[in-house]
Amino acid sequence: MAHFMTNTAISGVAPPEAAEVTIMTVSPSIAEFKLGQMIGRGCRAGGGGAFSVGNLVALASIPAALGLFFWSLRPWAVKRYRLTNRRIVIQKGTRQAEDAGVALDQFDRVEINVQPGQEWYPAGDLVLYHGPVECLRLLGVPHPESFRHTLLKAHVAFTGVQEALEAHEKELTAAG
Repeated sequence: MAHFMTNTAISGVAPPEAAEVTIMTVSPSIAEFKLGQMIGRGCRAGGGGAFSVGNLVALASIPAALGLFFWSLRPWAVKRYRLTNRRIVIQKGTRQAEDAGVALDQFDRVEINVQPGQEWYPAGDLVLYHGPVECLRLLGVPHPESFRHTLLKAHVAFTGVQEALEAHEKELTAAG
């Protein structure tokens, strides 16, 4: 029986000596833009039936929404939120240059702020805090609850490993 090694990664699982491993990557929706939020507010307008005000606004706003979508895909401005086994990073451009980032042990709380109009997409802003200080803000994250949940799981795993390593180093120094 032959045993085959593959390069298929299990999301977020890597040996400690390996480089960063991507757990999840998300691109912001058009809800990150004020115009996108305005479109979302218009689309939630009340009424019933196929010809409700919200449905008519949604139909009329298709060109603007498509314009925002393609605007967000400009090669120098395309944005991604990349969660790794060590940090959360905002990447910009086709070369995925780092714009901002925070290590997974540099925040202690993640809140979801849904701006008016973002709930229609559904999307929201994720805000990372260290105490009362805002460390990082991710705008227009689609399905922010699931991304927040994954981010918090990665945070707990990372800080748990860091604490275990520190305790092991203390034991080694005390013994030697």
